[in-house]
Amino acid sequence: MPKRTLEELNLLDDFLFGSMVTYPEIGEAFIRELLKTIFGRKFGSLTVIPQKVYYGSDTDKHGARLDVYLEEDLPDNKAVVYDVEPDKKTDTESLEALPLRVRFYHAKIDSRSLRSGESYHSLKRVCVIMIMPDDPFQENRMVYTIRNMCEEVPSMPYEDGARTIFLYTKGTEGNPPEKLRQLLHYMEDTKEENAVNETLLHIHDMVRTVKQDEEVSLEYMKIFEREEMLIRQGRREEQANTERERQRADEAEKKAANAQKEAENAQKIVFDLEQELTHLKKELEKLKKSSPNNIE
Repeated sequence: MPKRTLEELNLLDDFLFGSMVTYPEIGEAFIRELLKTIFGRKFGSLTVIPQKVYYGSDTDKHGARLDVYLEEDLPDNKAVVYDVEPDKKTDTESLEALPLRVRFYHAKIDSRSLRSGESYHSLKRVCVIMIMPDDPFQENRMVYTIRNMCEEVPSMPYEDGARTIFLYTKGTEGNPPEKLRQLLHYMEDTKEENAVNETLLHIHDMVRTVKQDEEVSLEYMKIFEREEMLIRQGRREEQANTERERQRADEAEKKAANAQKEAENAQKIVFDLEQELTHLKKELEKLKKSSPNNIE
């Protein structure tokens, strides 16, 4: 697949999204516009931490990388963590594992949100937001909001502070807000003609600034070169493995041929011995008949 230029990238691409969030004087403003459209409200004090990594508790444990980790301080002193994850994975296995992946993200965030000895009341509320070009649940909804609940009494209040929002860029069911529909369409196809409202025009100005930055362009080239290097390295290793397999196959074939030859030689030796034995038996019979003493 040919390399796409930086100009061709969309906001669902990890590199452009990450570059937007980390760009000085743009990152926080971009995230504010994003959250304002998703939730339909303005956001106050935000702490933006791009590419937050939660390592495993040991070397053999799975870690997690959160694309955009945000904390919002609210008047009730209840901090809220937002994890925003644009996700372009479209294979069936990834979609089927999505609920488990999100569960893991929640667990990782929770495990680092409460200090030893702190009350559980201090646990931060967590909202994981997945933005996807494919329908994760095949219900054609733009918004899927997931909360824990009691199966026997669905109307019973049960607030554990955990929420997940799946945003499907093409969904139409459930009368999604028009501004949200426009935002998701723009994120999937980040072009000026899709910046159809004031918020998106503001975002597009930010996108244009980031895409035209020489340092961002250079970083994109470096990443592509690293990926190309890894691909070449992978091809070399694949070729080396193929050559090793070919050599092993050749050696096995030679061993089989040698074994076959040895077996044929052994069969010839047995045949020759049998022929010699038959000849000796005949000679012995002749001697018996010609001997006056009837040799036994």
